[in-house]
Amino acid sequence: MPVELPEVEQDVTNGTVTDHPAKVILYNDDVHTFEEVALQLVKAIHCTYERGMDYANEVHTRGKACVFEGDMPDCLRVSAVLEEIALHTQIEI
Repeated sequence: MPVELPEVEQDVTNGTVTDHPAKVILYNDDVHTFEEVALQLVKAIHCTYERGMDYANEVHTRGKACVFEGDMPDCLRVSAVLEEIALHTQIEI
């Protein structure tokens, strides 16, 4: 009589799992206005317009800013929304 093995669930990853959240980095450019950046941040991360302007100012003065931290699917969504108007982003893990 054959022995029946129990089903075992396995998590399969591509080796990029970390204990740290991913980050969306927004880079400065010479194309978009502060207002455009702030409004797109409101749309992407659901912050206030004032917070979006703060991020826009940080991006302008420092060259880049971390505008979101979270799980990779959320970071991909935020990055995609920011890139709708051709803002330059990068996701760091």
